[in-house]
Amino acid sequence: MSPSTGSGRRLREHLVDIRPLREIPAFRAFWIGTTISSFGSQLSAFALLYYVWELSHSAALVGLTGVVRAVPLAVCGLLGGTLADRMNRRTLLLAMRLAQMASAATLAVLVIVGVGNVPLVYVFMGVGAGLASISVPSSQTFAPRLLDGERLSAGLALMRLSSQFAMLAGPFVAGILVDSLGVGICLAVDAVTFIAALWGIVSLPKAVGEPQRDAAAGKSERGILGAVRHLVRTPVLLGAFVADLNATLLAIPTALFPVINAERFGGSPVTLGFMLPAIGLGGILAGVFSGRITRQRRQGVVMVACCAIWGAGIALFGLSGWLPLALLGLVIAGAADTGTVVSRGTIVQRSTPDALRGRMNSLDFLVGAGGPSLGDLRAGMVASATSGAVAAVSGGLACVVGAGVIAAAIPSLRSWRGDAAERKTAVSPSTVDG
Repeated sequence: MSPSTGSGRRLREHLVDIRPLREIPAFRAFWIGTTISSFGSQLSAFALLYYVWELSHSAALVGLTGVVRAVPLAVCGLLGGTLADRMNRRTLLLAMRLAQMASAATLAVLVIVGVGNVPLVYVFMGVGAGLASISVPSSQTFAPRLLDGERLSAGLALMRLSSQFAMLAGPFVAGILVDSLGVGICLAVDAVTFIAALWGIVSLPKAVGEPQRDAAAGKSERGILGAVRHLVRTPVLLGAFVADLNATLLAIPTALFPVINAERFGGSPVTLGFMLPAIGLGGILAGVFSGRITRQRRQGVVMVACCAIWGAGIALFGLSGWLPLALLGLVIAGAADTGTVVSRGTIVQRSTPDALRGRMNSLDFLVGAGGPSLGDLRAGMVASATSGAVAAVSGGLACVVGAGVIAAAIPSLRSWRGDAAERKTAVSPSTVDG
């Protein structure tokens, strides 16, 4: 083997593993549809925030959009988990996407004809958030049914890369469209992109939509309490949830961006505009070079390490008074966040029987959505009492320490291996391709 051949092979091992897209047609179609639809959703989210501001010029009303989304996300997310374990998940997801498409199209028409107002936008925001959160637990069950072994981790990395791309490209394109064609066009494009999502869902084999009944679960595992019991009784799952909360409660920097920008960098909106995309850039880079991460069998070690790196990146962001170094800290944190999401997803999906997977996904969704909100509250309170820099540095360092404590206290998390000894939840490739 020539040196160039060896170098090429080593490079491929570090790049994102695209075997799930190449080998599993159903996953490929679902991924493409989800990617296009996610991009449309980002267009809509940006356009609606701008529209509320344009109608009201009230920061309070713009901020209230978070609450408008949060309540249905929490309530409907739990409902979605229960429904996903009781009915065909493919059918449920199709129904939710059709409803989302109808909602987006209706709002687009109302805005284009000029009858939109803030209360009306709130209603459609709430409806959209509720429908989306009902669909999340079902949509997350397909990858573990379609993929096995390393391909599951690789598939989750590809899904993460897709969402990071949408988060970066969506607002940028939306800004151009809103400026040139208005808010309504973004909402209309969002409605159209649901066609791609529907195509991806229809491409899934009907068999992967049917929950696999676990006779051992019994009546005691019915309802959301069944998922809670499984979570409490499975230390590796509990450790994964606690590790995620450690990172989000202690070291979420979003609320600190305007504070640190004013303290350290003159308060320029241009400078502020670099901060969140820096995290997204780190996430995309980690996704592109995720091959080594997804091929690791000890995903618990990967998760704990990435949590610690996330905290270190946030601490670096808070320590630096030089903008490039501060942004580098956010890029590092964003890369670690992708590693955490992929490893946690692998652990959750492979440690949960399919009969409980919808409800467990709903709990995972609540942790992922609620942790950052509480983390922003903590960061804001600490920053009010001290400074934005102190809040970032103290939170980041506490996250690093917390990751070490979790690794020491929950040995099953650091020793967890995603190999053949784990519960098998994927269907065979022959079934998928059919």
